[in-house]
Amino acid sequence: MNLLAVVGEALRALRLNRLRTALTMLGMIIGVAAVVLMLAVGQGAQTTVNQAISSMGSNLLLVVPGATSSGALRSAAGGVQTLTMGDAQAIAHLPSIKATAPIITGTAQLNYGANNWSTSVTGVTPDYFAVRDWAAESGALFTEADLRSGTRVVILGQVTAKNLFGEEDPTGKTIRIKNSPFLVGGVLTPKGQSLDGRDQDDAVFIPLTTGQRQVFGNQFPGTIRFMMAQARSAEVMDEAETEMNRLLRQRHRLSEGMENDFTVRNMAALAAVATGAAKVMSIMLGAIASVSLLVGGIGIMNIMLVSVTERTREIGIRMAIGANRRAILGQFLLEALVICILGGLIGVALGVAGAWAVSLATDMVVVITLGMIALAFAFASAVGIFFGFYPARKASALRPVEALRYE
Repeated sequence: MNLLAVVGEALRALRLNRLRTALTMLGMIIGVAAVVLMLAVGQGAQTTVNQAISSMGSNLLLVVPGATSSGALRSAAGGVQTLTMGDAQAIAHLPSIKATAPIITGTAQLNYGANNWSTSVTGVTPDYFAVRDWAAESGALFTEADLRSGTRVVILGQVTAKNLFGEEDPTGKTIRIKNSPFLVGGVLTPKGQSLDGRDQDDAVFIPLTTGQRQVFGNQFPGTIRFMMAQARSAEVMDEAETEMNRLLRQRHRLSEGMENDFTVRNMAALAAVATGAAKVMSIMLGAIASVSLLVGGIGIMNIMLVSVTERTREIGIRMAIGANRRAILGQFLLEALVICILGGLIGVALGVAGAWAVSLATDMVVVITLGMIALAFAFASAVGIFFGFYPARKASALRPVEALRYE
């Protein structure tokens, strides 16, 4: 009953000073809304990075040609084709490697009826789609038989298919690549953007042998542009990288002290860096927004101190008729807590609405979770208790006689 009485007194005091209560609550509303909004944006950025990483495939290592030199002539990384199909086949037999995907690339004009589209055309083996964890949404992927015979079959990404065919199903239709007819075998599932911002769905895949013999030509038969390798598990990624470096040095006859004419990149390490950067950004956004909550807490403390001064005589009367210090402390603490809880509820609603508005206006991914809302709400309550304690303690420490004499 005593607790209900204290709660009633606290609510009555807040109702009697509605304007002051609203202004005090405003700081908490803005603080909580800012925290929810910033955390939603930060978590959305982290989710976007994670989706881009997962779309690449798992346990990947990328092998690209390295810088080379011949006498006084030097070439930048990737300037000379130093990798071969034999390298890819040899790496595939390493115990730590599950599969390899040699790749050649080029740009070509595609035509279907009156529609045309210029995009990247990539020559790959069937293992490429397994390494990238990429399936066909319609139709089917090409096979080893297509690779061996150099079949003119093409697999389209979602963006390319839409630009050439619109809403028409491309499967089984014939398109022209550099004026050569190709049968559309299927359309891939959507992947979205990569970490470097490239649209992975704006792509065309053909058998690697078809690309070498009929589309791009090849000054050096058997060479490839680069390759992907998939380790058997995340635990053997470092071991796989070491084995690949050793094997390629042997195959390229690089003696001790000679620089590699290739580069092996651990995509898991790059992904970890990107994830870490996104996580740091999320934490920084939340920390910056939390400053607004601290400012709101200071505002609560200032207003509560003014309230204690204004209500000194009231406090003296309550003490004179039997209220103890614990009841006075509880009342003022409860007033601060009510301000924070009501401000927190309104702030959460505004923060969620703001996050959705940002998402709709900018197409930015935002992620709102119950844990995020609970964290902002709990922090707001803690701020209210922390900054409300001093004014409440000051009120409870007043001596009844001095309080009654206060004018």
